[in-house]
Amino acid sequence: MRTKLLLSALAGAGALVVWTVVINVMFGFNVRYTMQPLPNERELYEVLKRHVTEPGVYLCNPALTAEGRFPGNEPVFGVRTAGVGHEAAGAGMLFGLAQYLLLPLAGAWLLSGTSERFRARYADRVLFFAALGLIAAVAGDLSEYGIGGAPLSTALLLAARTAAGWTVTGLAVAAVMPHKH
Repeated sequence: MRTKLLLSALAGAGALVVWTVVINVMFGFNVRYTMQPLPNERELYEVLKRHVTEPGVYLCNPALTAEGRFPGNEPVFGVRTAGVGHEAAGAGMLFGLAQYLLLPLAGAWLLSGTSERFRARYADRVLFFAALGLIAAVAGDLSEYGIGGAPLSTALLLAARTAAGWTVTGLAVAAVMPHKH
């Protein structure tokens, strides 16, 4: 059972890697929706570099009105920095790969705790992972929407990508997951 559980998690991790390569490399999802260039980027970069000196998540609000309130219909900008540059991409990639291995393993382990009757159907095993994907999408990606965050359309696209990725992972895990007929 343990070997099959590990093999199903590895199959899920492989499917998740393939999904990520297809959606981001072939279709340019991240570049299109989470890495858009800014006009006057060099000037803005220099201002941020001088004034944002500590890693963190920052909001840039419009000036308060005479009544001491934020004005309506004025944008709020979000700025994030981990305090590292492109040299940290390798470490970030290792962290991402660890997630790609551990998350399918956790999902497969949770699925292995369900009843044999539930696990007997391939569709139920896939739907289990699809449900995990919906939870991850709502808790993670949809929370990106809001003041200083992503527009709703982008948050919904991010959520759809996450849910689809978990479903693809589920297709692979379900094909290998031990079950009794």
